[in-house]
Amino acid sequence: MTVQLHTLANGLRVVTEHMPGLQSASIGLWVNAGGRHEQADQNGIAHFLEHMAFKGTARRTALQIAEEIEDVGGYINAYTSREVTAYYARVLKDDVPLALDLIADIVLNPAFDPREIEVERGVILQEIGQAADTPDDIIFDWLQEVAYPGQALGRTILGPVDAVRGFGRADFDRFVAEHYGPGQLILSAAGAVDHDQIVRLAERAFGHMTPSTLRIPEPGRFSGGERREIKSLEQAHFTLALEAPGYRSDDIYTAQIYASALGGGMSSRLFQEIREKRGLCYTIYSSVGSYDDTGLLTIYAGTSADDLPDLMGLTMDELARSAADLTQAELDRARAQMKAGLLMGLESPSSRAERLARLVGIWNRVPPLDETVARIDAVDLQGLKAHAQALAGAGQAAMALYGPIAHAPNLAELTGRLAA
Repeated sequence: MTVQLHTLANGLRVVTEHMPGLQSASIGLWVNAGGRHEQADQNGIAHFLEHMAFKGTARRTALQIAEEIEDVGGYINAYTSREVTAYYARVLKDDVPLALDLIADIVLNPAFDPREIEVERGVILQEIGQAADTPDDIIFDWLQEVAYPGQALGRTILGPVDAVRGFGRADFDRFVAEHYGPGQLILSAAGAVDHDQIVRLAERAFGHMTPSTLRIPEPGRFSGGERREIKSLEQAHFTLALEAPGYRSDDIYTAQIYASALGGGMSSRLFQEIREKRGLCYTIYSSVGSYDDTGLLTIYAGTSADDLPDLMGLTMDELARSAADLTQAELDRARAQMKAGLLMGLESPSSRAERLARLVGIWNRVPPLDETVARIDAVDLQGLKAHAQALAGAGQAAMALYGPIAHAPNLAELTGRLAA
């Protein structure tokens, strides 16, 4: 398997990885424009723009976009995160040129038909309503908001209803002009692909674009705080966040291994102590989500109103205890889980294409797999304990609660258990 990286004269980067033996390929365009790149009055527009890409171009109607990819048995989709918007397709190897042409067309030539804008506005408002009615979905938006208050990084990806109701073509044109320059685009492909062919197709589709000034989003500043929303639900939903390293940090692998040991699987501390031994919940887990300059260690659990105080207290106790008595066996198990997840994911061309784009976006290169594995292997018990101690002693945390939570302890009471 060979990774190759090429940069067009206008700054657009093309990265590919040929995977022998495959008959299919995944190809996509990753745009360095997500929720954190929006101004306050633009909140939700990156996601709305992603939807509009499939609603017709100067060359194709929305139906033609769907028919052309499905006529060859392919698949096309997109997503918006806080840092990127991605448009991607999966096709057989002979249809790679078609897939690239479709992706280029929907990204560079959206029609922004006023009638389609209104139709998709209704779809997104329904999506916002669905998220609001899903407790274990909306609570993470609230957690993000209290972790990064008053910042683009703390705002929702879907945006507020009033903003979504007001967006028009001029707003889309403005956002595209600001954030869809060639230097903000990465074309990534993996599977049955030929690098030279992809570069030629990329030159044809994107070579005419004029370089533009890159806009740097405001830095993320973790502040912490709490949000409590009382509602008559069957379960109380609890989320807690502590600041974690960004993905450029040398400590990122330590943070990921720690999150796995704490609550990443059935053998983890939180799962064993709170679910298996005490039966206080069905779901509890921890994970690390990282951004360019910051990150979050997030813990989530759902439980009954009566069990919530005990669950919250025990969670903090496990955080405090882990700083003192993490074991080599826990480190080895979490490391093995992390490496297995990485290597298993690489068996999919879609996962490889996304990984290539992500790494080029971070480092402007694709580190060899051996280099990544070596960094995972370099995490030792002393460093893991030091990371746990820093988290427990940070003094700042973010918390969101939703449901029958009237008798839940407040954030100050919880963080006090870390210092005890």
